[in-house]
Amino acid sequence: MFKRILTLGYGVLAYLLFFGVFNYAIMFIGNIMVAPSLDSIGDSDLSLALLINIGLLTAFALQHSIMARPAFKRAWTKIIPEPAERSTYVLASTLMLGGIVYFWQPLGGVLWQVTHPVAIGILYGLFAIGWGILFLASFQINHFDLFGLRQVWLYFRGKPYTQLEFKTPWLYRHMRHPLYVGLMIGLWAAPTMTIAHLAFALLCTAYIFVGTRLEEKDLENALPEYRQYKQEVPMFMPKIGKSGAQGVVLESVLKQ
Repeated sequence: MFKRILTLGYGVLAYLLFFGVFNYAIMFIGNIMVAPSLDSIGDSDLSLALLINIGLLTAFALQHSIMARPAFKRAWTKIIPEPAERSTYVLASTLMLGGIVYFWQPLGGVLWQVTHPVAIGILYGLFAIGWGILFLASFQINHFDLFGLRQVWLYFRGKPYTQLEFKTPWLYRHMRHPLYVGLMIGLWAAPTMTIAHLAFALLCTAYIFVGTRLEEKDLENALPEYRQYKQEVPMFMPKIGKSGAQGVVLESVLKQ
């Protein structure tokens, strides 16, 4: 019983830490009530600062992709309890994201600055919509399973883990990766665009495109339904007015 309580506490702690760091990162990206922020003015060497920032994002991308691969999960669960695998992934991603925010080097160099109040309001509205889409998409595919809480809760109750039912809720009937769509909107809807913000947005967007390709290869290998889903539902651009495939896998399947 002690092991179950410890595992549950570990999963809850990993989630709470993620929630705090992720919300701070949103404010960091949007220059909202935090300092320094993504668009702060820098006074360090531009080349060195850029290399550090690229290194931080590259390390996050590698961790995020490698730990999500099925082969890594099979090897990793020989070391840690299987119910804690997802929480460990969340914790590692959170620590990497926290490292990006903490060690990020401001670069300055304003590329554009929107000053009209209406335009600023529109861009911040899009910024909020983007993150809203991300959170909504996570709840449509079972937020608590995606972040490991369901796994540790079932283990605490002595019940076996069961895969989620394959389905395509509202957002997933129009685009295969609404989580990433929301993230990209949040990254690019910026009244102020500095060199640092541009580098951050470009590298994250590049990672999204590469990461989704890897993820979808794994999905196709694991689930034959996914091939039909790919044919009927676009990757990122919303499909309006026509429902996509029914009864197929969601974005979270390979992250369980």
